[in-house]
Amino acid sequence: MAVDDQEATMAERRAVLIPGIGYDTRAPLFAYVGESLRRARFELHEISWEYPAGLADEQRGPWVVERVLPTVTEPTDLLVGKSLGSLAAPVAADRALPAIWLTPLLHLPEVVDALRRSEAPFLLIGGAADRTWDSVAARRLTPHLVEIPEADHSLMLPGPLVRSAEALGRVCTAVEEFVQVIWAA
Repeated sequence: MAVDDQEATMAERRAVLIPGIGYDTRAPLFAYVGESLRRARFELHEISWEYPAGLADEQRGPWVVERVLPTVTEPTDLLVGKSLGSLAAPVAADRALPAIWLTPLLHLPEVVDALRRSEAPFLLIGGAADRTWDSVAARRLTPHLVEIPEADHSLMLPGPLVRSAEALGRVCTAVEEFVQVIWAA
C-alpha cells in the first residue's frame, strides 16, 4: 500500500481548503498547513477556482459561498480559508464548523459579522502589516489568534527570508495546537 493510500485510510476527519484570489492551495501556507492537518489525520479537500475579472464587491461573498457549499455536502469537520476564502465564514457559522482563517478580510463587515455569530471555535492568523487585518477585531472575536508583527497579507516579513520561514513555523504550530485543543474535548 502506498503512503498516500495509508494516510487516506487513516484519516478520521475532513478539512476543506478554500483559496484566495491569487493564492491557491499549492502555495506555501496551504502546503504546510495541509501537512499539519494530514498529520492530525485529516483528509483534505482542496477547492480551486479562477476568480472572475470584474466581479463587483457585493458579488464576492455570494461567489465564494457558491463554490464552498457543494464541498460541505459531505461530512466536513473543518474549513481553512485564505483571504478571499474568509468570505466563506457564513458557511462555517451556519453549519457550526470549526475554521482556520489565514489572513482573513477583517476589514469587511460581512466577514466580522459571520465570525461574531459563529458558535464553533476558529483560529485567526494574520500579519500586523496587512491592511485587511484588524488586530482589535481579531482579539475581540476569538482567543485562538496568531498575529505576526510586520507580516504582510502573504505573511511575508521584510529582511532575511528566514524571518518569513519562522513565521510559517509559527502558523504550523498554531494549527497543530488548535486542532489538538478542538478535537481533544
